[in-house]
Amino acid sequence: MKLNFGANRVRPQADPFIFEDGGRYYIYVTGGRGVEAYSSDAILGEWHYEGIVLTIGSYTDYWAPCIVKVGEWYHIYTSCSGEGMFEFLHTARAPSPLGPFGEPKRLFDRFSIDAHVVQTSAGLFLWYAEDNTDTDRIGTRVFVDRLIDPYTPEYKPAEVIVPTFDEEIFMRNRLGDGRDWHTIEGAFWFEEEGWQYVMYSGACYQNDTYHIGYCSAKSGEGDPRKVDFIKHTDNGAFDPLMTKNGYEEGVGHNSVIKITGSSELADGYYAVYHARDIVPECDMPGDRRTARICRLHVKDGVITAERHEDRV
Repeated sequence: MKLNFGANRVRPQADPFIFEDGGRYYIYVTGGRGVEAYSSDAILGEWHYEGIVLTIGSYTDYWAPCIVKVGEWYHIYTSCSGEGMFEFLHTARAPSPLGPFGEPKRLFDRFSIDAHVVQTSAGLFLWYAEDNTDTDRIGTRVFVDRLIDPYTPEYKPAEVIVPTFDEEIFMRNRLGDGRDWHTIEGAFWFEEEGWQYVMYSGACYQNDTYHIGYCSAKSGEGDPRKVDFIKHTDNGAFDPLMTKNGYEEGVGHNSVIKITGSSELADGYYAVYHARDIVPECDMPGDRRTARICRLHVKDGVITAERHEDRV
């Protein structure tokens, strides 16, 4: 189901990250000149465009933002490029969800994208994606590291989700050496009834096999670096949670929100993700990815998605 962005429905909402604070909802999305944000009093109501809420100097291409509240501060994480670098993760903080965000810091000196910061019993942890070429299936995969504080990784990451299927190929022979480049990215972690789940995106958003998958583990361990996450498959075969269907394609990069006591949505988990209409409803040039929502059924290590074509 597509979310209602009113007149801004012609804007792309790639890599949507949903966040609730004080009874109001926020969605942060990828932007060329900075992180863009929307807000609404109701998930199924109309989302108001709040504009660009974070820029860092002359950097461009702000990908896949996330936000977390630690104490009285809101910390935003995003990758951006500039000054001879290509998409390195940065963070900044603000006293409110819409900024102004300041005191930026670069977290890594290498390609790093798609942050999700979570608080567990063992502290703060940073999920993110980076490249690995020292493996059979080269490409981008998901890592997790502990944060000493919101600005400082421990730099002792664990590689958690790796490519295992041809359907996760981003591009054939990308480096010109005969090896195919794979992509696993966009991690989102949550836990429910003693199970930990990590959802992720695989392949290239322009490919037919672009998808959302997930891993799970039954564990009370607070440090996710020590958890043995198992990728969901169909007896070893590729079995994505969500991918192209009859009305939307480019299905990927999601965040998750748990709803309780709402008058507009049934209690439970919901994924907010991006996709493109197979038959566009309006003339949107360039990037046609827009934010959508679907209900997730989460039980005993298994996630299923309940998708509908309707637009709010």
